[in-house]
Amino acid sequence: MKTVNGVAAVRVSSTKQGLQGDSPDDQKQQIERFAKLHNIFIKKSFTFIQSASGEIQPNQEAIDYCKDPKNDIQLFLVKSIDRFTRAGAYFYAGLKSQLVRYGVKLVDLYGIIGTQTINTLSHLGVKYKWSEYSPTYKAELLEAERSKDEIRDILTRMLGAEIRYVRMGYAVRYAPMGYVNEKIETEHGKRIIRKPHPVESKWFIRMYELRCQGNLTDEEIVNEINSLGFKSRIFKKHDKNNPLKIVGQIGGNPLTVKEFQKYIQKPYYAGVNAEKWNDKPVKAKFDGLVSIDVFNKANRGKITIINEGGEVKIYKGKPPIWQQLKNKNNPKYPYKQYVSCPKCRNPLLGSASKGKSGKYFAAYHCNRGHYFRINMNNFNKTIENFCKKLKFSNEFKKQFKEITIEEWNKRQQSLSKLNISLHEQIASKESEINLIKERIKSVTSVTAIKLFSDDIEKLQNEKIQLIQKSNNREDEQVEIETLIAYAEYLMEHIQELLMGGSDKMKNAAIFGLVFDKTPTYDDLINGTPKLSPLFKLNDTFVSSKNNSVSPRGIEPRTTSLRARCSTS
Repeated sequence: MKTVNGVAAVRVSSTKQGLQGDSPDDQKQQIERFAKLHNIFIKKSFTFIQSASGEIQPNQEAIDYCKDPKNDIQLFLVKSIDRFTRAGAYFYAGLKSQLVRYGVKLVDLYGIIGTQTINTLSHLGVKYKWSEYSPTYKAELLEAERSKDEIRDILTRMLGAEIRYVRMGYAVRYAPMGYVNEKIETEHGKRIIRKPHPVESKWFIRMYELRCQGNLTDEEIVNEINSLGFKSRIFKKHDKNNPLKIVGQIGGNPLTVKEFQKYIQKPYYAGVNAEKWNDKPVKAKFDGLVSIDVFNKANRGKITIINEGGEVKIYKGKPPIWQQLKNKNNPKYPYKQYVSCPKCRNPLLGSASKGKSGKYFAAYHCNRGHYFRINMNNFNKTIENFCKKLKFSNEFKKQFKEITIEEWNKRQQSLSKLNISLHEQIASKESEINLIKERIKSVTSVTAIKLFSDDIEKLQNEKIQLIQKSNNREDEQVEIETLIAYAEYLMEHIQELLMGGSDKMKNAAIFGLVFDKTPTYDDLINGTPKLSPLFKLNDTFVSSKNNSVSPRGIEPRTTSLRARCSTS
């Protein structure tokens, strides 16, 4: 057999496929074995790591090589038609026609592409362009279409399943910074959820904590996180012409303000998936690194997440007023869940009704088969009068001091651990500096010495920053005696604790701690609620009730329930 020249074309769709699936080396080895058996000399081999399903066909480069007469190519070898193209019959016909025009035959290892040409007028010794055809051409076109259909089927199955599981709240793809993927057994089979990364998650939780404090600029927060050792993930860098070849790495960089502002607005750090596959935001099957409340507070109204009964909504900016107030945490009616209806003992409701004048009148009320309504001003006055009569028990004051000192000691231990971490980082920087100094002794190149010197200077600056941070933490210590004295002052002036804060919701929450059982509105007026053991009624208030119905001290009723119910 006469030796002919050929070109070998190898293609895989991605780097991952090239490393784990139908590898380029495997294809190349099969083509070379085929060429040896058929007396074909492989003049040049092409390797493409690129999808062939689009308009740009990677094999065009190899076809262009075959067109040059100087290269003297007779055969174009591929493993199979789907390695030649996956764009369907139209693109297959166009690519093959270019080879035919220059006398190059396309050959596949599976024998689907025939090299024989038949002339339907050969018995008459006449040949036309239309009278010549390949008997296998139809089969080739069908195989090209099948290859196109196959990629559609593969992507439909894979992406369809991923979209469905994402909408259920599971995770897909590579885990973002702060998380790691974990496959678990679920009712839907083995699925992926995300868990906090053992190192990275601490950086992100601290980002949100510092943002919530509101006393630091974004730049100061970034410096704080970088001092904790923040570095972006490191990825391998591949050669553009040969993606299988690793030429370096990227990443390992400290946090920047711009990146921080992007991270802080990502809903998945609050356990909410809002990617484009979801027609609406979905609460994930795993907890976020922070709660939704912390996320909203950290974003300061730029992006807001609201979760009502499992239905999640995300607003760019603050949500509409009706959406903000349509929940039990409406600051206009903070005591709803802490005071009950005297008739049915269910938590009171709060709303404003429109009067004949067109004005709205706010009130607490209950309409569960009966009518009870208290004007907002009268209700708040009742709360205020009751709070004036409260005081802390002596036993609680004693226990508070003991528990406070115990918790303070725990906090000091935690701060001590943080300081130890800073000292370890300082020691690590010092060790790196000494190591570079030793390496300088063994080099003579001026350029190398300059690079080493720059590294030492950089490490010295990082070390100084860590030392300053450690000193600042030591300066931030507060005397426990000062805190206890302040707490004792608040206990002596409990009204300020219950009513003096600017946050009405917090005032109401503290008010709810006063009771062992949620009081009714009548209990607050009569002085008969069941108090928490931490509190007691003012002695003067109790003694003034000794002549009343109960030894606990019930204030004589001056108005009837019917009179109060009719108050608006």
